[in-house]
Amino acid sequence: MGDLETIDEIVSLAKRRGFVFPSAEIYGGTGAIWDYGPLGAELKRNIKELWWQRFVRQQPSVVGVETAIITRREVLAASGHEGGFSDPLVECKECHDRFRHDHLMEGKYGNPKQNESGAYICPNCGGVLTEPKQFNLMFKTYMGPTEDSAALAYLRPETAQGIFTSFKLVSETSRLKLPFGIGQIGKAFRNEITPGNFIFRTREFEQCELEWFVAPDNIVGRRSANEPGQERTAHEWYDYWIQQSYQFYLDLGINQDKLRLREHDKDELSHYAKGATDVEYQFPFGWSELMGIAHRGNFDLTQHQEHSGKDLTYFDDLLAERYIPEVVEPSMGVERTLLTILVDAYERVTQKQENGRSVGEVVLHLHPALAPVKVAVLPLANKEGLPEIARQIYAELAAKWNVQYDATGSIGRRYRRQDEIGTPYCITVDFESKDDNAVTVRDRDTLAQERIKIGELTEYIRVKLS
Repeated sequence: MGDLETIDEIVSLAKRRGFVFPSAEIYGGTGAIWDYGPLGAELKRNIKELWWQRFVRQQPSVVGVETAIITRREVLAASGHEGGFSDPLVECKECHDRFRHDHLMEGKYGNPKQNESGAYICPNCGGVLTEPKQFNLMFKTYMGPTEDSAALAYLRPETAQGIFTSFKLVSETSRLKLPFGIGQIGKAFRNEITPGNFIFRTREFEQCELEWFVAPDNIVGRRSANEPGQERTAHEWYDYWIQQSYQFYLDLGINQDKLRLREHDKDELSHYAKGATDVEYQFPFGWSELMGIAHRGNFDLTQHQEHSGKDLTYFDDLLAERYIPEVVEPSMGVERTLLTILVDAYERVTQKQENGRSVGEVVLHLHPALAPVKVAVLPLANKEGLPEIARQIYAELAAKWNVQYDATGSIGRRYRRQDEIGTPYCITVDFESKDDNAVTVRDRDTLAQERIKIGELTEYIRVKLS
C-alpha cells in the first residue's frame, strides 16, 4: 500500500470517484483551488472530527473557538505578516511564468542555469528571469464602499491570530487556568507563487491549530514550589505535543515507515521561535510536512499587547501576579493529511488473487474511522423482495453512519466500486435472507464473509467500526 511512483494515480482516482476535482472546472478550473465532492467532503469531515476529538474534547483544559476569516490590517501588521509574510519572486520576461527564487537556487526546477551575461534563465522556455523581489502571500480585500488603504483588510493566512486576539476573552469567560489550550479548525488563504503536487500546496486550505498557553520557565519553578509535581516547562510541553501529533497519524493507520519527525535547524526558525518540529510523510514527490509543532515563546501575545494597547497578561492566582504566557502550537493541514491518507491507503492489485481480485483493481485500505462510506448495502437481485429487505437494513444503518445503497451491476462489480472508495464492509442481501433472516457481511481488507442475523447487524457493525 502507498507505493506510488507518482501522484497521478491518486489525482485520477480522486476525480473519478468524487473525492477532489478542480474548482469551477467548466470554466477551465481555478489555479491551485479545489472542490471536494461527496466522498472528499465526508473524508475531510472525518479528519477534522478526529482531530477535534483528540486535541480539544479529550483534553481537560482545551476549549474550541471559531474566529473570523476577514482579518483587520492591524492584526496582521502586529503579527508581522503584513511586513514579512512574503516569498522571493522571479518572473520570466518571455513566457511570464513565475518562480520562487529560493526554490530556483535549490534546484527544484532542475539545475539553475545562467546566460552569457550571468542572468538566470527560465527553466521552462530559456528566457531571462527578472531580479528577485518580495511577493506578499496574503489576499487583500476591502471593507466598506471604498477601496483605499483605510478600508484594507486581508483573508487570514493562518487561523492562529484569531486565537491570540481572542485570548483574553476566552480565558476569562472559560475561567481557564494555566496550562490551557484554545483550538480552532478553519479556512486560511495564501497566494502561493508555486502551488502544486495536487492538494498538497494550495491557495485555499484548512488548518487545525491548537495554541497551548503555558507559564514561562522562570514562573514554572515558583509555581511548582506551591504545587509540587504539577508543572511542566514550555519545552516539556513542546515535547509532549510533538509525540501527541506523531501518534495521531499512527492512530489513523498511516504507515510508520513513511512517517518521521524532523526538527528544524536554527537557521530555519523564525526569529522569535524557540523550537520547531515537523511531522513528515514520504510522498512520491519526497518527504514533506503534514503537521508542524512550534515553540513560539511569548512573541504573539506580546506583539498584540504592544500594538493594541490592551492588557493581554494572565493573572496567576497561585502567585498573585501577572505575566504573558508562552505558547506551543501544533498546526495540521487538513488537505495535506487527506492526501497522505489517500496515498498511504492506495493499493493496486498486481496479481490475480484467490479471492477473485484481478490485476489492476484498486483498493483503498482506509481506517474505518476515516472511510467516507462505512457500509454498503447490496441486494443480490432486484426481485423477490430482496430490495425491500435491503432498504429496511439501509434505513436502520443510515440513522447511525454514512451508508450507500447500490443495486446496479453484478455483485462483483459493486464490490470493486466499494473497494475503490474504501468502504470497510459490504452487506449482501441474497435469496436465502428471506428464509434465514440473515445477510452476508464482507470485509474489505480480509475479504472474509460472515453470515449475520439481520437483527444483530447494527451492533455487529458498531463493534467492527470501533
